[in-house]
Amino acid sequence: MTDAGAVTDLAATLRALRRAADLSQRQLAGRSGVPQATIARIESGRSSDPSFRTVERLIGAVDGRIVLRGGPVAGELATVPHEDLRDAAGRHCPAHLDPREVREPRDWPGAWWAHWFNLPPDRWPPLPAVTFRLDRTVRDRERVRERVRRDHLVRRYVDPALPSTSWRFVAELPDGDLVGELRAHERTSDLLIGYPELGQQQIVLDGVLVAPAYRLLGIGRRLIAALLTEMDEAGVRSAHAIAESGGASFLLACGFELEASRPAALRFDRPVSRRQVTG
Repeated sequence: MTDAGAVTDLAATLRALRRAADLSQRQLAGRSGVPQATIARIESGRSSDPSFRTVERLIGAVDGRIVLRGGPVAGELATVPHEDLRDAAGRHCPAHLDPREVREPRDWPGAWWAHWFNLPPDRWPPLPAVTFRLDRTVRDRERVRERVRRDHLVRRYVDPALPSTSWRFVAELPDGDLVGELRAHERTSDLLIGYPELGQQQIVLDGVLVAPAYRLLGIGRRLIAALLTEMDEAGVRSAHAIAESGGASFLLACGFELEASRPAALRFDRPVSRRQVTG
């Protein structure tokens, strides 16, 4: 789809369309009837003037349309990310995959066998310039995670059914899907020690939850940041939390500090009855 008089980079456009359809060159050749070698020449720029019929068949095979119009074009086609990456022979990576640069062995799944973490860089195994995932399930999951990382929004949620001292923040996608949540409540610590007139408010963090599929995307940190912003606006200076293992590490990374005196963790188990169950 292009404006009249505009110049379209056919190679980049075809690669972008093929990526949007998640097709390899071989799969596109099977759908369109255009030989794979011809597709490779077009995408590499070595076929600068293919026939209109060839272009029409390729565009139609990925459910695209060729439209010439004088006004602005709606629906911009997303470009292929990392188009500047090339393999050792200077070739493009497959457009429907997600290439990434290999800088050290941990960037390359093929280095799983090498004990490179014990070796200096000059002893690392030979590495490719770029790599990509062939497993479509993993690839699609990573694309969804990247979309969630980019598109999620954090806001404070006010529920009229809850008391005003209850704080709730949600992380959600534009379509309303919930991907994370933070809950907290206010307390006045001076009431605990018998000085209600001081009235110094504190926040108690009840929990931060992120959907398992979307963890390690920074959603939890954004929820904490939203809480701190609201605390500043409300004039609340302290937030308290009790956490263990990974939760404690997460809160420390967000700027929380361990208190000098920790509360003891106590547990009460009901005794097991010694009476035998008879049938």
